[in-house]
Amino acid sequence: MLWLVEAFALFLTKVAWRTTGFQFFGRPIVRALGSRNENVRMIAAIWLVKVGKKAEPLLEEALQKNQNLPTILTILADIGDRRVEPEIRSFSGHQDPQVAEAARQALRVLEMHR
Repeated sequence: MLWLVEAFALFLTKVAWRTTGFQFFGRPIVRALGSRNENVRMIAAIWLVKVGKKAEPLLEEALQKNQNLPTILTILADIGDRRVEPEIRSFSGHQDPQVAEAARQALRVLEMHR
């Protein structure tokens, strides 16, 4: 039941982000990708993909901080901006096999966007 409170708080944050355009409000949504609750993670991921290019600076910031790498790589690919391809490619040889596989899959998704 606690996840509903977290999801509602994310919804309010999303509304604030869309209304103001301030990236500050997008950060909690990116952080929610690390939630313990799968529902909250999925909600955050869907919203970030829907926001699209506007979310990319926050997603790239999370990449630089090595936060939730497999999920961030997947979301960046789903957005489909080929500009991030070199950054995604740099993770394809990552020491963590899950991160490396997510990067390779993300590159395949980007290729399909062509």
